[in-house]
Amino acid sequence: DPFIAFHPDKALVRKYMSPLLIGELAPDQPSFEPSKNKKLVEDFRELRVAVEKMGLLKPNRTFFMLHLCHILLLDIAAWLTIWYFGSSTVPFLISAVLLGTVQAQAGWLQHDFGHLSVFSESRWNHLVHKFVIGHLKGAPASWWNHLHFQHHAKPNCFRKDPDVNMHPLFFALGKTLSVELGVQKKKFMPYNHQHKYFFIIGPPALVPLYFQWYIFYFVVQRKQWVDLAWMLTFYIRFFLTYLPLLGVKGILGLHLLVRFIESNWFVWVTQMNHIPMHIDYDKNVDWFSTQLQATCNVHQSLFNDWFSGHLNFQIEHHLFPTMPRHNYWKVAPLVKSLCAKHGIEYHCKPLLTAFADIV
Repeated sequence: DPFIAFHPDKALVRKYMSPLLIGELAPDQPSFEPSKNKKLVEDFRELRVAVEKMGLLKPNRTFFMLHLCHILLLDIAAWLTIWYFGSSTVPFLISAVLLGTVQAQAGWLQHDFGHLSVFSESRWNHLVHKFVIGHLKGAPASWWNHLHFQHHAKPNCFRKDPDVNMHPLFFALGKTLSVELGVQKKKFMPYNHQHKYFFIIGPPALVPLYFQWYIFYFVVQRKQWVDLAWMLTFYIRFFLTYLPLLGVKGILGLHLLVRFIESNWFVWVTQMNHIPMHIDYDKNVDWFSTQLQATCNVHQSLFNDWFSGHLNFQIEHHLFPTMPRHNYWKVAPLVKSLCAKHGIEYHCKPLLTAFADIV
């Protein structure tokens, strides 16, 4: 199920899976793992076939092109604000907010290309992915792919999902793991105050203080020179366009403020769908159950869709990672129906409630 979910080209999957076949089970041997719900697996596979027949995996490329255009227009507007009104406090802050919005929205857009959900050919998705994440954001595509698909394969599974590696170094995550820390009497941080220090080392610090330097370490260590070249085009463009207007101190201050805005936006949106959910060791349950116990949705609205890059439909995104995001709302009723049939809770909450549940 994960191979089918991650790869739009089924023939390619069969090609690379066939060498792994070492034999067939004898007729009297069980062909299904006892930890997985066989009927649920069969129903989900029927749902996926229905989704494909409904055309919900086919993208509307105009949607993504318009999204890219609105990012580029905001980027241009940020520069024009300082160029026309000068570098005083108000134009400086307006430009920073516009550029912070560019970074957040480009983050959601690169996510679409990274999941191969825009073009029918994977190579075009990969190429545009490098442009969006590399040139528009200054980050490496290889780094995103390396981490993000591990997260999708085993969301909220300790030691397998890199997004929960913060446990237990900074935060105590999930009831099961927290109780385990208590039993072992391990105390890395004052966890009884983590709801307070989250606001210091979480949203504001992740991008400017960690990702900012780690991505360069990643590409150099792994010799990802193409990604490094794409990243450098972002910094060259940024310094060439803003240095004459702001000087060295001004441009460094603008860059830090933009990363601060982006970091807060990114952390609140990405964590609201996962951190409040079940976090545990991998129990090897079926694909549908794995995703549902680790994800939740946020109510749909035009603002929520735009603000979160449609990641307010996190459940549907995790079940169908190659589905274009503009179709999530269409498949949501079918997923709810399957959840109701098998007695699985479908979590959906208001945006502010989702933020509060993180803490």
